[in-house]
Amino acid sequence: MPAKHRLEQLKSQAERLAEGDLKSMLQADPARAGDFAVRAGPICANFARQGYDRAALEALFDLLAAADGPGRLHAMFAGDTVNPTEARPALHTALRGDLSQTPTVREAHAQAQAARARMRELIASLAASDVTDIVSVGIGGSDLGPRLAVDALSGPTPGRFRVHFLSNVDGAAIQRTLAGLDRAHTAVLLISKSFGTQETLLNGAVLRQWLGDDSRLYAITANGERAASVFGIPRERILPMWDWVGGRYSLWSAVGLPIALAVGPDAFDELLAGAAEMDAHVLDAAPRANLAAWHALTAVWNVNARGLATQAVMPYDERLKLLPDYLQQLVMESLGKSVRLDGTPVVAQTVPVWWGGVGTDSQHSFFQALHQGTQVVPVDFIGVMRGDDPYAENHAALLSNLFGQAEALANGQGNADPHRAYPGNRPSTIILLDSLTPRSLGALLALYEHSVYLQALIWGINPFDQFGVELGKQMANKLLPAVQGQVQADDPVTRALLAELRR
Repeated sequence: MPAKHRLEQLKSQAERLAEGDLKSMLQADPARAGDFAVRAGPICANFARQGYDRAALEALFDLLAAADGPGRLHAMFAGDTVNPTEARPALHTALRGDLSQTPTVREAHAQAQAARARMRELIASLAASDVTDIVSVGIGGSDLGPRLAVDALSGPTPGRFRVHFLSNVDGAAIQRTLAGLDRAHTAVLLISKSFGTQETLLNGAVLRQWLGDDSRLYAITANGERAASVFGIPRERILPMWDWVGGRYSLWSAVGLPIALAVGPDAFDELLAGAAEMDAHVLDAAPRANLAAWHALTAVWNVNARGLATQAVMPYDERLKLLPDYLQQLVMESLGKSVRLDGTPVVAQTVPVWWGGVGTDSQHSFFQALHQGTQVVPVDFIGVMRGDDPYAENHAALLSNLFGQAEALANGQGNADPHRAYPGNRPSTIILLDSLTPRSLGALLALYEHSVYLQALIWGINPFDQFGVELGKQMANKLLPAVQGQVQADDPVTRALLAELRR
């Protein structure tokens, strides 16, 4: 049966369930509270408050089987060309493990291990110097992953190095970053696969001038020749990237050097180990026991069966406050496609708009819309069961808010005053980490990576290219001379805006 017809069948399942609600589903099938939960390593997820019943869930797993989900996962892990538009494999899993013994994967894994050994040497060299601060310069995947991990895993006091991140081309960002730094005790990492990214090159040039010399300038790139020629960085201070790793999957590579500097190379290895454990689970577990499969199929259900246009992610741990930003890129850059692998239009909606914030702050801003707004927004609630701060009462309150918000969204509450009534029937998934460690964070991020890939298989799209980001950058480069007053712009609206700028 064609994928289009299978996705249409999901809509009929949703229509069948339209008159019901989550509270009634749980009352009619109390076993679902346990049966719709999956554990993988340090992560447990509960899908019992999603709007499918057992029959609809069966249809979802049939959809995954029709897309050959298990087979295509094995193909990706084996190093097959799963990114056909760029004629590449996607070998990010080889950065953290060797679950396949194909020559392609073995070579990639060996290169990754060699890079990690060089990372340790570089960290030891910096630790023996008088450098105290590191400025990591990158954008997109070269920034979001390391920034999230450093923020999540750093302790209450700084380690050997204080790591600062600079991504935005806005001069105000670089001015603020440099304001509290001593150039004599600062090193700079320039992270760019191509070493042609405008933001990184502009910020790098400012930092190079600010440092006064090139002795504390380092690069992580797939284009070492350009790093050497443009910035004069010698080979011994350049770490590799590879074409077979997309930017949003690159934190597992030498791009993770800021993580290793901030929390130590052993903790970075644990981050990779946690991701590798999730890789093994996703590769080996049967679909109905597979955490990534449940997560991916839930996303497909909410988008294609229910037509829900946005997805919220709410981490109830301050250390994970950057997770929504990270997932915006991972999910929306991967799945924001409107053509299938064969170039034909997609047969259904693909990615929703991902957004979110940290609990409990978010409860005092946009949760009003989640509870009583006209649009239904599925939520991923992410919590940490064991806190590692000394404030046990605060942690208990944090978890009670997480559980309470999810329960309120699902069950609602009637009231004679319609302004005080809660409709309920708002779906959510609860994802709990045993504790927040490098290992559990690695597993969590790998879970979302594999969920994205399985969704892409069902929709028949390529999650590993990102041509959509290029046109705007090309236009910006073309318009730079016009902004600088050297030429006229072609577009009439841009001309009017530039006239206002000059006025």
